[in-house]
Amino acid sequence: MEVIHSISNYRPQKPAILTIGTFDGIHIGHQKIIRNLIKKAEKEDLCAVVLTFFPHPRMVLQKETQLKMIDTLEEKTKLLEQLGVQVLIIQPFTPEFSRMTAIEYTRDVLVNGLCISKLIIGYDHRFGRNREATVEDLKHFGVDYNFTVEEIPAQDIESIAVSSTKVRNAITSGEIKKANQFLGRPFALNGLVVEGDKIGREMGYPTANLEIEEDYKLKPQNGVYLVQSTLDVKKYFGMMNVGKRPTVSGKKTRIETYFFDFKGNLYGKKLRIELLEKIRDEKKFDSLDGLKNQLNTDQKSCQKLIPNHL
Repeated sequence: MEVIHSISNYRPQKPAILTIGTFDGIHIGHQKIIRNLIKKAEKEDLCAVVLTFFPHPRMVLQKETQLKMIDTLEEKTKLLEQLGVQVLIIQPFTPEFSRMTAIEYTRDVLVNGLCISKLIIGYDHRFGRNREATVEDLKHFGVDYNFTVEEIPAQDIESIAVSSTKVRNAITSGEIKKANQFLGRPFALNGLVVEGDKIGREMGYPTANLEIEEDYKLKPQNGVYLVQSTLDVKKYFGMMNVGKRPTVSGKKTRIETYFFDFKGNLYGKKLRIELLEKIRDEKKFDSLDGLKNQLNTDQKSCQKLIPNHL
């Protein structure tokens, strides 16, 4: 997949079939749209192009927003590549870009910039300054500029009954199994393993302390989770704690994972950890012994669930 930063850097080799969106999470609804795009591109000898924006428009236009993304830009890029997209264009979203009129956007971006032959878009898509134009306007522009618009009807989208907002809400409320059903894959965290304070090691539960560079990445609800990860080409299950560790008077949220049956040093390595199920909420214990006993219970709870994920 070719990844191009900014429409101005795109040099089309042939006409494009395009879809547009923020595509946060690449959930099962997004996947259906993109598979349809790729199928039609092959059939009609067009280039399968996805246009997305970064940062998310709401982060630019609503400065007070606390919106977090299900996927980082790097995670989203990998997912789109796995689906078979030929060209991904990541357009920097700025206040200036948001002020383009509908006609400027259609003429300068879609037609002259991307050389579109066909556009696949949701029935509720709006575009242009102040989101002034609708899919019907796009269809009229298509007649003028010689491209067709395929509208994804409401019933198609509603039949899937999933949205990025629903995925986000499921993750932040601890409903990881539901979020994973919406995503069609496990929700994952990617980051660097950094040194912690080694309290887990002293209790016999050495953990990988994950540091996520992107502050806009959505974090799961605090608690303990059954997780899986590939370490040295082998899959391992483990239990992850997300929280402030109240038993040891922690102040900062940590993401710490103990992998079952793993022996090795993970410091300095990049890790992808997939969340499978939430086990319990975060608790404060009266002592480290109380915490250690709970960790033993958590491990047993996780190991009982592992056969469901093999």
